[in-house]
Amino acid sequence: MAALPFRISESKSIEILLITSRDTGRFIIPKGWRKKGQKKSDSAAREAYEEAGLVGKVTSKPAGSYTYWKRGVGNFERLQVLVYPLEVKKHRASWPEKGERRMAWLTPQDAALLVDEPDLASLIRNFAGPED
Repeated sequence: MAALPFRISESKSIEILLITSRDTGRFIIPKGWRKKGQKKSDSAAREAYEEAGLVGKVTSKPAGSYTYWKRGVGNFERLQVLVYPLEVKKHRASWPEKGERRMAWLTPQDAALLVDEPDLASLIRNFAGPED
């Protein structure tokens, strides 16, 4: 599950928050595994808080998905990630992974250029806001 953190700027345009991965430093969106019994959308919101200190309104339906290759010990695994839009309402002063990642608010076009995964870039580039 992943969150697509966004906000509406003063000029009424959408901005996307990207964070860096802890291991490679490449730009990504907050993502992780669902905890047992937790809704997928709530898992996405939890990852946004743990990795970037974000709190907001998450949609119940994903905006789409993307695939990527996850490195394991001596192997790679292809994973599909559901992406849930999260309208950011607050950025906490403290969170579990504070200081471990960099963050940037970007236009969807710029954010799409910075992520490595083609499906994620397309999803970000075409994001027009939440559906629900």
